[in-house]
Amino acid sequence: MMHNATKRTGILLLILICTPLIAGLYGMLHDQFTYTISEEYYTRFKFIQFGFWAEPLPAHLENPRLAVCVVGFLATWWTGLFIGPVIAFTGLLQKDPKIMLQTNFRAILLTIIITVATGLIGLLFGWLYLADTGVNWYLPEGLIDTRHFIMVGSMHNFSYLGGLIGVIAAVVYQLRVRRKNRIIPR
Repeated sequence: MMHNATKRTGILLLILICTPLIAGLYGMLHDQFTYTISEEYYTRFKFIQFGFWAEPLPAHLENPRLAVCVVGFLATWWTGLFIGPVIAFTGLLQKDPKIMLQTNFRAILLTIIITVATGLIGLLFGWLYLADTGVNWYLPEGLIDTRHFIMVGSMHNFSYLGGLIGVIAAVVYQLRVRRKNRIIPR
């Protein structure tokens, strides 16, 4: 019995450590994609927000893609601090460590898939609606491509919403697995 408790604790710690790293990696990839759509979102907003931008251009911005990776990681790693415990502690409901590990990683994957899908919906919403109707959030003066700036901003906002929806779906998934695998007394 103690062996299972040790394994469960190990899995719990693994998830708690991995989720901020996975969230940060997601942010890095996400921001590489959105930088391709709107460089201005970074050069006129995100780099400034994260303190990377100054005149003259600092040496670490000679490769803006690297700076985009840093911004992406810093903007998202912390979401894993919320997502991880929810998934990990819900995983403790599983009947054994093997199922706990499987459902935890599937729950993380489900969260990522929903986050990506929701972000893409946000990009589409930004393109089809917000770019034409306007937004009430910060738009730097003198933007060259306001439409793409808004599209990327919309995708970013929707992605955070997707993370929330994803973690809720992950909990529902884990509860369903628990119910399916429940030992029924005879």
